[in-house]
Amino acid sequence: MKKLVFIFTVVVSLTFSQFASAQKTIVDVAVANEDFSTLVAALKAADLVGALQGEGPFTVFAPNNAAFGKIDSKTLNSLLEPKNKEALSNILTYHVVSGKLETSDVLTALKKGMGKVELTALNGQILTVLQKDGKIWLKDQNGNYSEIIATDVIGSNGVIHVINSVVMPK
Repeated sequence: MKKLVFIFTVVVSLTFSQFASAQKTIVDVAVANEDFSTLVAALKAADLVGALQGEGPFTVFAPNNAAFGKIDSKTLNSLLEPKNKEALSNILTYHVVSGKLETSDVLTALKKGMGKVELTALNGQILTVLQKDGKIWLKDQNGNYSEIIATDVIGSNGVIHVINSVVMPK
């Protein structure tokens, strides 16, 4: 009987924790993850937190801290200044697509597109998703690549896919 009560308690706890995390927006998920602290600071500086806490759904290709670390620190600090809010907003909205595209959706689109699919980001520019060498990549309009290194971080209003480089719009 004790085993049965223990198993029931574990199942209820797991179910509740999954329900609780599903209630967090993609911004809440990012805020709770230390590896997105630079992204969260940038979202705040660009005044995009409220927009990404909206109903959505959104797909966010989220650069982790190491991805932001590839940007010259002087350039990154400049982008975070209030006078560059518009430029920063343009960069960040280039990482967001309307709709919820989980890994299975991306793989289906890649199969239909013979390994390539174009997505329109919220800033109106095109991001190209490619499958190459068994990995999924983003290619920005400048020809730069970023690998998708983690997928399907689910929030109540969308999904996050972690990328290892910041993609830049034209």
